[in-house]
Amino acid sequence: MGLGALAACRRPMKGQLWAGSPLYSLSLLSGCLPALKTKEEGVLSQMHQIITHLRKQKYNADYDLSARQGADTLAFVSLLEEKLLPVLIHTFWVDAKNYVEHTRKWYAEAIPFPLNFFLPNRMHKQRLERLQLVWGESCLEDEEELEKEMYREARECLTLLSQRLGDQKFFFGDSPASLDAFVFSHLAPLLKAKLPNGKLQQHLKSLQNLCDFCSSILSLYFPWDGGDAPSSAPKTSASEGTESEEDPYKRRNQILSVLVGLAAMIGYAFLSGIVSIQRGPSGAAGPRSIAMEEEEEEEE
Repeated sequence: MGLGALAACRRPMKGQLWAGSPLYSLSLLSGCLPALKTKEEGVLSQMHQIITHLRKQKYNADYDLSARQGADTLAFVSLLEEKLLPVLIHTFWVDAKNYVEHTRKWYAEAIPFPLNFFLPNRMHKQRLERLQLVWGESCLEDEEELEKEMYREARECLTLLSQRLGDQKFFFGDSPASLDAFVFSHLAPLLKAKLPNGKLQQHLKSLQNLCDFCSSILSLYFPWDGGDAPSSAPKTSASEGTESEEDPYKRRNQILSVLVGLAAMIGYAFLSGIVSIQRGPSGAAGPRSIAMEEEEEEEE
């Protein structure tokens, strides 16, 4: 889903990932979410690329897991991608009411100008294409029956996760691992979003241990409730210098954003016919201007 990256896309943030690594700058320069901007490899926009990069930097949340726990991680990740993720895409992006009243507004408010004008629609199209690849071309013919089956399997997946978690704080004990991050990234948006049509959301809220799991992670690692961290003191010149070092192209990006916005508005004005350029005959302007000058002289 990339919603964890979305919460931090407005500005670079400092902090720690669960494996103890610094939270790198997140960027929307690639036009994709999630997006991780690194010094070594540029912008990474694929989750497996981000995880591989962090492991190369010796940050691995699964370092203490046994071979069996590693196998369980792969199994549950595959289960979520196969059974739960398509339903989440349908809930947020395909369901017309949810998309118009929640998802599109949610992304448009978080994504900086001018990308917020076209990125939500682009992401919407990408999600639809992904579901068509998963379901096949027949999904449009038997959409209602397919939707029922899909939601039934998603509810079973959530129930299985709840049984696996049990009374534990995290899936493998008292310390979080990559599976906890993966599950949280799928469940937290579904749990916290104010969806007009929340069929799967109601089932999730009935599984109290999964709700407590998400709330615990939010309070531990996102104490500002997923928004921008509140600043306890006014910015000093030193902190301003640090921010400029973190994002040396901030001013350039702001100017480019303004120019792109102006170009988009001018292009829209021409394409919609609000503004048009009319060219007269090449020889007509000269005699007409001379005649006007002669009339002005006579009036004087």
